[in-house]
Amino acid sequence: MTSENPAQDKDLTGRVALVTGASRGIGKAVAAEFLARGAKVAITARKPEPLADAARDLRSGAGSGAEVLTIPGNAGDADSRRDAVARTIAEFGSLDILINNTGINPVYGSLMEADLDGVKKIFDTNVVATLGFVQEAFKAWMGEHGGVVINLASVAGIRSTGVIAAYGASKAALIRLTEELAWQLGPSIRVNAVAPGVVKTKFAEALVAGGEDAASAAYPMKRLGTPEDVASLIGFLASDKSSWITGETIRVDGGLLATGGL
Repeated sequence: MTSENPAQDKDLTGRVALVTGASRGIGKAVAAEFLARGAKVAITARKPEPLADAARDLRSGAGSGAEVLTIPGNAGDADSRRDAVARTIAEFGSLDILINNTGINPVYGSLMEADLDGVKKIFDTNVVATLGFVQEAFKAWMGEHGGVVINLASVAGIRSTGVIAAYGASKAALIRLTEELAWQLGPSIRVNAVAPGVVKTKFAEALVAGGEDAASAAYPMKRLGTPEDVASLIGFLASDKSSWITGETIRVDGGLLATGGL
């Protein structure tokens, strides 16, 4: 019989995942999902203290035997990306799954008034750094052994928002990057993206300033997403259950885009 909870199947046992931006929110929830599925997990983020706190929480939640490696570093820095990949392989012996979760959005409002340095930073972190991580993983392990890459996009990359336009443009570029990588790296490496709606994280606080009830009213499911909603989809995409899925961007948005709005 198949377990009702895929995480209980331990279907990632023996595999190693590197999750970026994993000190909180979606990244941390993805790390927890992978641990529950039996994987060893390396987590990276800029600040050492929150990363260490996240690792303690993850080990406590996963129980005895959970293997979590913390690697502080800036995703936008080439040396940090190289170090994260190298340390993961040195500690755990492989790198089977790469989750590009790190993303920033320091620019809001009209593009005509946008600070171009801020826009460059968004694209450098959300798009260029993602490609940089994939390049490092490919050179160090996946090019020879294969693997899975999952990128964190957004519904803002699928439909215009007006409010977070620069961020949305970067996520649209990430969606196209996902398709290009899937084409170039198949058949041994699968590359997909997920596109969440508003998820209840610190990152999204500015988008729900008017209150959660008001923000969720437009969603057919009448609630905002949780990090676990996204993590469970990523767990599926990382597993062999999705072995014929690549080049896709899968929405996890409570039906928001189905309404025709955003």
